[in-house]
Amino acid sequence: MSNFLWGAQGTEDLDRAILAFTAGEDVVLDRELFVYDLTATAAHVRGLSRIGILEEAESKRLCELLETLRQAFERGEFVLDEGFEDGHSAIEAFLTEHAGPLGERVHTGRSRNDQVAVAARLYMRDRLGAIARDCVAVARACLEQARRHEFAPMPGYTHLQRAVPSSVGLWMGGFAESFGEDVAFIAAVLELLDACPLGTAAGYGVNLPLDRDGVAAELDFARLQVNPLATQNARGKSELMALQAVYHPMQDLRRLAWDLSLYTTAEFAFVRLPARYTTGSSIMPNKSNPDVVELMRARVATVEGALHEIQSVLSLPSGYQRDLQLTKGPMIRGLQAAATSMAILPPLLDGLEFDTGRMRDAVSPDMFATDLALEIAASGVPFREAYRTVKEERASLADRDAVESLRQRTSPGAAGALRLDEIEARLDAVAAPFG
Repeated sequence: MSNFLWGAQGTEDLDRAILAFTAGEDVVLDRELFVYDLTATAAHVRGLSRIGILEEAESKRLCELLETLRQAFERGEFVLDEGFEDGHSAIEAFLTEHAGPLGERVHTGRSRNDQVAVAARLYMRDRLGAIARDCVAVARACLEQARRHEFAPMPGYTHLQRAVPSSVGLWMGGFAESFGEDVAFIAAVLELLDACPLGTAAGYGVNLPLDRDGVAAELDFARLQVNPLATQNARGKSELMALQAVYHPMQDLRRLAWDLSLYTTAEFAFVRLPARYTTGSSIMPNKSNPDVVELMRARVATVEGALHEIQSVLSLPSGYQRDLQLTKGPMIRGLQAAATSMAILPPLLDGLEFDTGRMRDAVSPDMFATDLALEIAASGVPFREAYRTVKEERASLADRDAVESLRQRTSPGAAGALRLDEIEARLDAVAAPFG
């Protein structure tokens, strides 16, 4: 018997080179989606039972076999390999092998198009939820460091030049707020993706009264993707949304990784990474390299590449085109890159050690120039005149204290008024849906 869902007599001799070209890496990628495909298939089977296509006993038998297959797959006893065109073919082949013609009925009212679309959405939902939870953990780790070192002075930089006194509290608090906003963005994308495509078949519906609403509810979707053609046109677009959702926290991660890369150099020596997040050199015994944060920074390129790859594929007319198969790989790779990067960041942040003395010493007298200009302006002198006065006469800046400067910065959000509790309250609100 053929392992191709579209197969007929003679397809067993299909040119292997052509199969390798058309199936590509589908089987390997489908290992990531396989459990989700099984879950959606079981929901589809129960839906067929509710409209009388399958008897209750038949539905029960198929669902038992699907559970057996899931357990065998998770234990490594069932291997999804190149003997199958893809995961969908493997499921039907297994059911047919163990249930005969009953197994061939499972695909009634369904296409591989909506089958992969629902599996991908279930996968993206889980991945995005996990990444959101890691973003929350990152934000909380940043908040903890901000509170612990609220008034620890450090230079604030613009154009990578020392500019004004800042603090570890402001630096870390800024990342806490940014990662909290990233969680809100992921939540918004998840709401857009919370629609079930199953039951739209190849993009034009079927002449069966499928219980689409019941199947969607069983899979915990909030609603249906109603129009079958819109559902097919969303292929790739939904994957693009998922990648855009994780691109935002990855951008913040890249900026944080850059800061840590700079601040751990001997030239700065503001921060020490936990030893387990560094590696040595193969030739230089004196080296300790921040490989982990460097690779975090580089992982953003994986997400960017995945975004560009899918964007390039999506120049298509309406309806399903085989091009869309090539959106699966970049989606999975991009989400995996984001997930692995975000997961290891919270313990790294928890283990950071700050050389507060070194950071304070780096706050040079000229960095208080803005403070003095604003003090003069507050007495009624036009700010531009105060600016020129300070620019020409800086001798009076030498005796200023960095901590006192921080405490006097009371504009909302500045170093003397960080409002960390407000940032935490917002974080709690956006984190609530993720448990």
